[in-house]
Amino acid sequence: MAHEFSGSAVIDRPINEVFAFLGDGTNDPKFSPRVQQIQQTTEGPVGVGTVFESKVKDAGMTTSRRFELTFEAPTKIRWAERSKNMVTVPEGGYDLEALSDTQTKVTIHNELEAHGFGKLIIGFALRAAIKDAPRLAQRIKSAVEAA
Repeated sequence: MAHEFSGSAVIDRPINEVFAFLGDGTNDPKFSPRVQQIQQTTEGPVGVGTVFESKVKDAGMTTSRRFELTFEAPTKIRWAERSKNMVTVPEGGYDLEALSDTQTKVTIHNELEAHGFGKLIIGFALRAAIKDAPRLAQRIKSAVEAA
């Protein structure tokens, strides 16, 4: 059973700027209060196969996360969680659409998957994510426009 959520916003920046900002996972704390710390753990510039590791806080619990990125510049950024947690994101990403030379529509989406005890809390996690999705999209807009 798929447990998915999404949110969208129109950002007053060109698509290439939005792509560059969102492709660099170290920017995540600028719009996601869940992310306590994050670092790139692979060598070289951000690109296909780049891995980011983070500490996130959800429902009072701190967990370690490991995500691998793939891209289709400048319209798609995808990630797959490589860590083992009660609730993971086997697939997530951003879809970017140039609305004009100065505006980009971004849609964030994640699929959640439960493991072990996570099967008991997946409903709570999904409801919280769905509720926050529009605000998350607006926080992304604000962070990109402030950069």
